[in-house]
Amino acid sequence: METGADLEKRLLAEESRYCSYGDTAHYLKKPKIFSGCEGSFLYDYSGKPYLDLQMWYSAVNLGYKHGRVDDAVRSQIDRLPQLASQYLHREKIELAAAISRQTQRSFKAAGRVHFNVGGSQAVEDSIKLVRRATGKTLFFAFQGSYHGRTLGASEITSSYRYRKPYGHFSNRAQFIPYPYCFRCHYGKRFGSCKYYCVEQFARLFETEYNSVVDTKTGECEFAAFYVEPIQGTGGYIVPPPDYFRRIKKILDRHKIYLVDDEMQMGFYRTGKFWGLEHFGIKPDVLVFGKALTNGMNPLSGFWAKEELINPASFPPGSTHSTFSSNPMGTAAGLEVMRVLQEKGMAERVNAAGKKFLGMLKELKKKYREIGDVDGIGLAMRIEICQKDGITPNRRLTDDIFHAGLEGGLEYKGRKYGLVLDIGGYFKNAFTLAPSFYISDEEIGMAHKFLDELFSRFTSKRPRR
Repeated sequence: METGADLEKRLLAEESRYCSYGDTAHYLKKPKIFSGCEGSFLYDYSGKPYLDLQMWYSAVNLGYKHGRVDDAVRSQIDRLPQLASQYLHREKIELAAAISRQTQRSFKAAGRVHFNVGGSQAVEDSIKLVRRATGKTLFFAFQGSYHGRTLGASEITSSYRYRKPYGHFSNRAQFIPYPYCFRCHYGKRFGSCKYYCVEQFARLFETEYNSVVDTKTGECEFAAFYVEPIQGTGGYIVPPPDYFRRIKKILDRHKIYLVDDEMQMGFYRTGKFWGLEHFGIKPDVLVFGKALTNGMNPLSGFWAKEELINPASFPPGSTHSTFSSNPMGTAAGLEVMRVLQEKGMAERVNAAGKKFLGMLKELKKKYREIGDVDGIGLAMRIEICQKDGITPNRRLTDDIFHAGLEGGLEYKGRKYGLVLDIGGYFKNAFTLAPSFYISDEEIGMAHKFLDELFSRFTSKRPRR
């Protein structure tokens, strides 16, 4: 009988021969194989637990193997596990209604929900919606943005390396600097900058020679601005409080739609149901996915204002996917919505986030290489630098990341691993998205593990 170690060795050998290396598993020096999960933990074939602080890129907000969501999926298997998306089923209708009602409560705007399977596909569908409504094909997006890697979504994802192998992208977005105050694109300091970044965006519309607007007619060449309320892959960057309100005034003036990408920050990750709620503006279109099913089944979609998505504007057949609104996904999503709408979820997320962020700030005081710590709800960041506290330090970030996955951390006499995720413009930021049900003890465990790893690879900040 194969031991856990023998099984892992065989699987890695077969993976190296038969699996594509084109996905993200091979960002690791040695691909990691897990065999189980529960709550805040993943388990390897030896049974060793790994505390997960990124929860599948914020897809498993409610923790692994959440009982109610699992039960909903099992029940759906017994009743209606499969159905062509051309037909209707109860869970699709009730889930669309639940999301639409929640979004109307959040933004005081009526709308409808359109489903697809993955995040990139939902972004693609939203692009079709906006193009159909405006007749325009150009978009604004942010530097540091990530909206997916399908061909259409790659046009509004800022990293050139994702587009480079696939030919010319004639509709590539115009990328605007994100309000990344720790590394301001313009070299300003928040507090004295007077939102200089917004002023620079507004200047694009001053003259026709900036290639954005026809000043004689007022018509803008761009259809929409795709935004992340808190930038995700870019490093969980929280913008200053009045940024989006100022940007929205410019967009409204020039009839440019605002599309809110809530793939990572939706469903209470930031302590509000939608991340954009923190900033006092309303989206025209809102794209969601990931945590909708707690990672149990691929399902995504977008919400749009009634004027854009009513049947006259977006009729049957406007876009389609075989597995969109699949019964397994909608059943999981409906139960997730029920859990999230129970009293106390926002308070839970905000309380845990405040406690966790406080511990991260203690680490920042202790280690010179932690340049920035920030967060909102349970979306937090640790930016790793050289000893000067500003120069990006990718090597140290990688060292800590790999050491966590080696599984040599100790807590109460037992060995553990630590699952982190790396993001940021320079791949030097840990983006933390723990389970909403992370316990006080698990937060303390995370603090201990991070402290140990930083101590192993850095020098402590000298006391003054």
